Amino acid sequence: MNISKKKKVSAVAAASAGALGLLGFALFGLPGHAQSGPPQNDMRIDKAVREEVIASVIANIDQHYVFPDKATVLSKQLRARMQHGDYDTVTSAEKLAAALTADLQRDSHDKHLEIQYFEKTVPLPSPKQEADDQAEEFANAQRFNFGYESVQRMRGNIGYLNLHSFSRPNGATERIAAAMTLLRDTGALVIDLRDCGGGDPETVMLFASYLFDQPTHLNDIYWRDENRTEQRWTTAAVPGKKYGGTRKIYLLTSRDTFSGCEDFAYALKNAGRATVIGETTGGGAHGGSPHRLDDHFMMFVPSGRPINPVTHTDWEGVGVKPDIASPAKKALDVAEVLALKDVIANATDPEWKQRLQHRLDDLE
Repeated sequence: MNISKKKKVSAVAAASAGALGLLGFALFGLPGHAQSGPPQNDMRIDKAVREEVIASVIANIDQHYVFPDKATVLSKQLRARMQHGDYDTVTSAEKLAAALTADLQRDSHDKHLEIQYFEKTVPLPSPKQEADDQAEEFANAQRFNFGYESVQRMRGNIGYLNLHSFSRPNGATERIAAAMTLLRDTGALVIDLRDCGGGDPETVMLFASYLFDQPTHLNDIYWRDENRTEQRWTTAAVPGKKYGGTRKIYLLTSRDTFSGCEDFAYALKNAGRATVIGETTGGGAHGGSPHRLDDHFMMFVPSGRPINPVTHTDWEGVGVKPDIASPAKKALDVAEVLALKDVIANATDPEWKQRLQHRLDDLE
């Protein structure tokens, strides 16, 4: 993956590394959901630092932001605030980052557009630094099992997978294959995305490939920097065996479901492959990359946008709306009832069908 185009890491995720760090997130990271690092000390800043940071923010937006026309408007608004003196009294580095992020997100309605302050010096990009970041990211993802929180078989032979992120393929591939092996013979599958904060697009497609019998066009991604559109299809072959495209899939969502995890839910919902249960998701669709502003500030600039082949748009600012609305904390209960009803409808063994019905009666 090219870090400037496809390694999409939120600025907050970078904060977890304490520097340029790519820890915790790929593709679309969830602001506020990265594993937090140790507390850092604030830094007092003066007019020169404010002007340098804001000028760099404007330059990066103008050059990289996914919508050039909106980039022009955002830059104009930021210059106007600076000339009006809106930031003149800000002497805290952390408060400047927070104020700029709030203003940009409010004007753009883009939750991936973000500025972050770092106490430690942000290193300049270099091959060695990138290699160090990748090693540190891998180690951190490994501590959290590459996003795979738990896999289990619920009563009634319903599969359940609790997924917290779509980590990069080099760590996630074996976990996906292992999870699908454990869940292979279940009658239906519940995938819990309620605490899922983001992920790598390659892993999203890899996981989705287990859930379709044939290659399926799930979405495209348009990259402004290269003015190109990248098609995203599931693959015919996967490590291990597929779950297949016939058994029911239920996806659980919450307001905290974000970005790459929304990508997965949006694609499967619009492909007719899954039923989404829970709350409307966070609404962060645009991917991009981190950019160094100066020694202590970085920003995440969205430079790509998904295009769904069914809706011809994405979920930016609106989220993925559930097929069945439910408070997030009750979504699993709703899914379990629906999954059991489906398994009962397809059961051929009378004794097993009766046992399933008893379980359903208990739940209802």
